[in-house]
Amino acid sequence: MIIGVAGRNGAGKGEFVRFLADRSFTVLSLSDVIRKELADRGLPETRERMIEVGQEMRRQSGPGALAQRLVSQLQPDRNYAIDSVRHPVEVEILRNAGQPFHLVWIDAKLETRFARIRARGRSGDPETLGELELLEARERGSSDPNRQQLDAVRELADDILTNDGSLEDFRAEIQAWVQDRLSFERPGWDDYFMDIARVVASRSNCVKRKVAAVVTRDKRIISTGYNGTPRGTTNCNEGGCPRCNDLARGGTRLDECLCSHAEENAITQAAYHGVSLKGGTVYSTFSPCLQCTKMIINAGLDEVVYQSDYPLGKVSLELLREAGVLARKIEVR
Repeated sequence: MIIGVAGRNGAGKGEFVRFLADRSFTVLSLSDVIRKELADRGLPETRERMIEVGQEMRRQSGPGALAQRLVSQLQPDRNYAIDSVRHPVEVEILRNAGQPFHLVWIDAKLETRFARIRARGRSGDPETLGELELLEARERGSSDPNRQQLDAVRELADDILTNDGSLEDFRAEIQAWVQDRLSFERPGWDDYFMDIARVVASRSNCVKRKVAAVVTRDKRIISTGYNGTPRGTTNCNEGGCPRCNDLARGGTRLDECLCSHAEENAITQAAYHGVSLKGGTVYSTFSPCLQCTKMIINAGLDEVVYQSDYPLGKVSLELLREAGVLARKIEVR
């Protein structure tokens, strides 16, 4: 999951993020994007300069400039805590980053926050309550769409956590909040194996079409294959197949094609290593051609799952039905 953290100065955002960091969340901050920009320019960091450069970056690349840079770093196998969310467009970008997203607003009374700010003693922090109010007035919102819009971010928050009590109370509240959001959906087996097939397809050396097949049995992968020229010969993308490199029209000059199909390679690789495919399922990014269909039937495979129709695949699907091999097309997510 991705947890976006927003709130006013001294509310407890840092404590919230530290709590998640201690529990294996990867912590990133939109402010770090600005800090890197300052470092690249050789400028010292101050609160005012952070605000100014952040606004400048938004004017140059749009209100979501900071979030767009940050999202490019995200990996699907990690939990993230994203600090310093300060603009509604940043919220939108994080919500569409491909992982479950929760925006939490950390709140506390003005006087409580000012006392914490004075206690931490950071350089550049407001020294009076009036200075804090003036600073936060600039951060709350503006007619300039590239300036910070904290009031608008608060309106988009999924939850608000109040931090006016003790640190122990706040940590207990964080613990309960996170635990309530730990459940998530895993991909089904069809999506899981087809996603793997799409990764396998990236190894294809065919210049016309990248196709892959993954053979499974008892929900375990036992063989994979992708289309391309035979073992020990020149790769198609290096000129090895005359038909593909001449960009022959679909369905023509098939007698000149030197590329083996993905299903063919998955089946022959299993034979090469002495692995039986009987009773298995083949996941293919395309439905099989007639040649591969005959190999699938004779290899004893029980099921073919595919995501796209092969241009000349109608006869193949009819033959699979006649042989009692289940063929299923699944939707691409």
